[in-house]
Amino acid sequence: MKDFEVMLNKYAELVVKVGVNIQPGQILLVNAPLETVDFTRLIVAKAYEAGAKFVQVDWDDEQVTRIRYEKASDESFGYYPKWQADTMEQLAESGGAVLHIKVPNPELFKGIDSSKVAKQVKAAAVAREKYQSYVRSNKVVWSLIKAPTRDWANKVFADLPEEERVSAMWEAVFKMNRVKADNDPIQAWKEHIATLKETQNRMNTKRYKALHYRAPGTDLRVELPEGHLWLGGGDNAESGTYFVANMPTEEIYTMPKRTGVNGTVASTMPLNLNGRLVEGIKLTFKDGKVVEYDAESGREHLSSLLETDEGASYLGEVALVPHLSPISQMNRIFYNTGIDENASCHFALGSCYPVNIEGGTKLSKDELKAKGGNVSLTHVDFMIGSAELEIDGELEDGSVEAVFRAGNWA
Repeated sequence: MKDFEVMLNKYAELVVKVGVNIQPGQILLVNAPLETVDFTRLIVAKAYEAGAKFVQVDWDDEQVTRIRYEKASDESFGYYPKWQADTMEQLAESGGAVLHIKVPNPELFKGIDSSKVAKQVKAAAVAREKYQSYVRSNKVVWSLIKAPTRDWANKVFADLPEEERVSAMWEAVFKMNRVKADNDPIQAWKEHIATLKETQNRMNTKRYKALHYRAPGTDLRVELPEGHLWLGGGDNAESGTYFVANMPTEEIYTMPKRTGVNGTVASTMPLNLNGRLVEGIKLTFKDGKVVEYDAESGREHLSSLLETDEGASYLGEVALVPHLSPISQMNRIFYNTGIDENASCHFALGSCYPVNIEGGTKLSKDELKAKGGNVSLTHVDFMIGSAELEIDGELEDGSVEAVFRAGNWA
């Protein structure tokens, strides 16, 4: 028990000092599930110790969310509070930071009409469009982290006795975040980020014109726009503060050319899409756009995603993660995109990140599209990596070389 308390303290300090990297005088907003109250209080304490001026906690109760979908009228789902969107914009504009403890229950909306969820997701996306533009352009410091809840642990560790599942989930969260009782996780993360930066720099030096993916169910050519930038580990906000947006992270990522994706791709992991599971995704692209799609289960949820807006049917992110990544080696599906995407190569449907192209954060939407970036209200990652994935890189001179073989760096 003593080791657990030590690691919990180290983890809280890690997310405050590395994740959002709180600066003296800064305001922090924490979005947290009710079940994580003890851990959240620890984060608040660490944030004030780091010099935060004020810490606001917004609690999330999934049962309250579920009740709305069961009891509210249909018109409720097209509503999102403007004051809430305004608050997020003001926080970003004043130099604040946002920390999300992101652990959506993969069974939350089981039995709920998919159209209600799709309507609410779109209403939120429309209301928060300006704030999300700040997020994607690094105008705000933000980080997504994980902490166990009982429903999530029951799904992931269903093979264990029920009384052991939450403890097993904590053990997994500590492990994937390099937190041990006898180490300095902040130093471990500095070394990890340096390794990701080496990989990022190597890919940026290559200047590949396109990547060609091959695996069972996948034969896809993805063009990369001129001036694209690979990123990984963390990044500098507009204020100059270095932050890590996703903990854990094992990826390097860039943007594809909006109209340069052709072929077919098959997912290799279930997708937790806003509390609804979609499994066995198959997509066919022509000139960048999804022209055919299917799923072994949850096809209606995939359909609602693709119908969000025009940009939802195009790719906005290409991410590379070796199959030998530490999370992949845990050999478990976590039903949480923030974790599963760091065990597997993945793509994202929807908006690109303007930081992934030279000068991108200064471009208007139209200018970004003209450079090859995609614009959308949504951004949803889905996993396509496996031990069978091969990727070739096409260089500017037309030559081709191996990038990935057997799921790992060639």
